[in-house]
Amino acid sequence: MHSTMSMLRALLGAVRSVRHAPRLAAALVPDDDVLLDAPDERLAPALVAAALGDPEPAAKLLATTRDAGEWEDRDRYVTRLATFAHGRGDWLTGWLSATPGDPDALLVMAQLAVRRAWESPARAERLRELAPLVREVAGEAPHDPVPWRLALDHARGAHAGHAVFESLWEQAVRRSPHHYGCHVAALKYLSAQWYGSHRAAFDFAEQAAEDSAADSLVRALPVRAAYDGLRVPPGPDGSVPADRVDRAVADALALSAAFPPGDPWPAEVRNLLAYVLVERGRWEEAWEEFGRTGAFATSFPWGAARDAVSEDPPPGPRLRPGRGDPLLRFLAARDRVRGELARRTPLRDTGRGRAGRDGPGGH
Repeated sequence: MHSTMSMLRALLGAVRSVRHAPRLAAALVPDDDVLLDAPDERLAPALVAAALGDPEPAAKLLATTRDAGEWEDRDRYVTRLATFAHGRGDWLTGWLSATPGDPDALLVMAQLAVRRAWESPARAERLRELAPLVREVAGEAPHDPVPWRLALDHARGAHAGHAVFESLWEQAVRRSPHHYGCHVAALKYLSAQWYGSHRAAFDFAEQAAEDSAADSLVRALPVRAAYDGLRVPPGPDGSVPADRVDRAVADALALSAAFPPGDPWPAEVRNLLAYVLVERGRWEEAWEEFGRTGAFATSFPWGAARDAVSEDPPPGPRLRPGRGDPLLRFLAARDRVRGELARRTPLRDTGRGRAGRDGPGGH
């Protein structure tokens, strides 16, 4: 009898999927229109010019962010430009040759050097060799927190002790108390995978979020701690309590809802939140979050955290589709959510509210 009921439920779920999946799919950005790590309208021209060997637009862009104190944008642009230079670096070499003392060129060079050191089998040794360069770039930045974020990433990989890390953190927050990149770097250091624990990471993330502005990306720091807790086995302090994870998700949902759907600015936070929601089996909310994300997929977290200045790849998450390709993993996760929702939708339901024409991205 039990096996018969299980078979009937499976058959009914298949019928529901066939009926409702196409309507759900129509409410999301088509797969072919989804972009991975799409640059914004300021960065895109700089990347195009760099591809042609011209560093001037990149130089002007970073100088503008430095002069205007646009630290979050500056951090993103430095990271993306260094990533681009990792594969095509002639433009950066030319920039450094033309203006060897340019602080922006030196910062991109240092970011690239740290990335390459992280990729080396002798990572800690390579990073220690870069210590003078990282100190030089950070020491010449009286107001800029981005070199200090790089110094925090460097210190973690070089196995710096707590006292060294805390001194770097003090310098970073003195320049920008709520800089998202610096907070992420500190959270990684405090994680169970590195030099802390799930509890320490959550304590830090929750306090930082509480102290930040309502629209600050730092508000999503606890959901980043939840993500780490889902991927790394419990340590001596045990696993993260479910209520803390749920609170982190609720705060991240509120932050995401404060931005317009399809806004590229919170795209990484939205991708991270969608990942956690899928892992938690919260299908309705995950579907809504994919709707808010729109066309903007991000390598983190779908790239299994293989970014060079992130963590070592731990045992893989339960989401394994796409064989490591971040875009394919993003699309596969969307498909999974759509399938789960369709399977749970009653056959007579033709206007599912959040999962119908009124849902995000609907028509």
